Amino acid sequence: MNTTKFIGFALLFLSLAGARGEPFSTNINPALRYYQAFLLAPDPMSDADRDYPGSKKGKEQKLPERFGQIVAGYDNQFLLVRQAAHATVPCDWGIDLIYGGPNTMLPHLGRAKAVCRTAQLRAVWDLQHGRQDDARDDLLAAFVLGRNAGSDPILIGALVQDAIEALDYGTVAQYFGEFSPETLKQLVEGFDAAPARLTMAACIPSEKHVFDWLSSKLLELQQAHPGDDAKVMAGFRECGIVTAWEAFGYTNFWPQLVAASGGTSEGVLKLARETEPLFPRLADIMALPPAEYEIQAKQFLAEIHKSQNLFFTGFDFLLTGWPLLGQQKLQIRPTEFRVQAQLAMVHAAVEYKLHGESGLKSVMDPFGNGPFDFQRFVFKGVHRGFELKSAYAGTDAPFVMIFVEKQGPAFHITGPDAGKAIDQ
Repeated sequence: MNTTKFIGFALLFLSLAGARGEPFSTNINPALRYYQAFLLAPDPMSDADRDYPGSKKGKEQKLPERFGQIVAGYDNQFLLVRQAAHATVPCDWGIDLIYGGPNTMLPHLGRAKAVCRTAQLRAVWDLQHGRQDDARDDLLAAFVLGRNAGSDPILIGALVQDAIEALDYGTVAQYFGEFSPETLKQLVEGFDAAPARLTMAACIPSEKHVFDWLSSKLLELQQAHPGDDAKVMAGFRECGIVTAWEAFGYTNFWPQLVAASGGTSEGVLKLARETEPLFPRLADIMALPPAEYEIQAKQFLAEIHKSQNLFFTGFDFLLTGWPLLGQQKLQIRPTEFRVQAQLAMVHAAVEYKLHGESGLKSVMDPFGNGPFDFQRFVFKGVHRGFELKSAYAGTDAPFVMIFVEKQGPAFHITGPDAGKAIDQ
């Protein structure tokens, strides 16, 4: 994201925050503030408290008073998370794929998602107590953290980014009637001003680094053990490749690789190098619009499954996502489509809140030829809000989101069970 946009977001966020806090630097790498925030997390909540807000009871009743102390325990952490959102410099987590290859540690991703789940809880608590500004600021800070989780073009980072984004949109939809019109307007302005979303297509070159690392490791081992290919293969087996493929679900990977390569390091190098033409092709597929993507991705996946090259199985994850190997159900790119639709749905819902039907129709469905399909939502005979539906027709269609204007018996607001009762 360019400097102008960073500054624009910082000014917007600072104007929302007002004079509640002391001045702080905005030119500090936000990753540093996030790492500090992770260290300030209090003792983990109990499973019961963590799960309560998403439970049937938690959605139907106000949070019990014990959550006041729980929420307050995260104040120092969120002070830093909010400050990081003001940063006028890009977020750099210090990740080095070239050095680490499949062994690269990504400790920030799980912690980032945990912070954003806590932001949901804090926002609900603040709404219950009339603190619209605090609810807004925590949700926006979490949203920026989510986008910054994708500052390195790594597929896992993009997936975490999209998951966090969906959490924010879901919170807005679930408590839509609790937000004031002005707060809703400020939320969508903050969403739009946040760092750009990392695309799945942009991650493919970084994923290639893993395969490049494997080839480099083999060459390094060959130089270290000239004339002793058994030691080369033994060192390669211990370099992390087996663990990586086991994570994909291939528990018998090494014996199969030895058989396919003829048991030699040169054979393994040949197999690894055969993957090189697949990466630019996959990047092109990942950038296609939904209908074309579905066709070409399925064709690509079918070709992979026919290949005898064991390294081709790594592309399974890039399309279907662990642990769906072999099922040919595309999962990765549709998560990107879904958050694109959800962001537009939130825009449409807020415009409807502010300007009625004309506002609703002013926002286009990114996967259709006009506005979202709109209908009032009735649950157990009571008008509870409204439903927006996208024209998206790919994997996991339809994309639906229900915006709750009146609280009551709990139901699912998104996904295949949208509109159905929550049992527990």
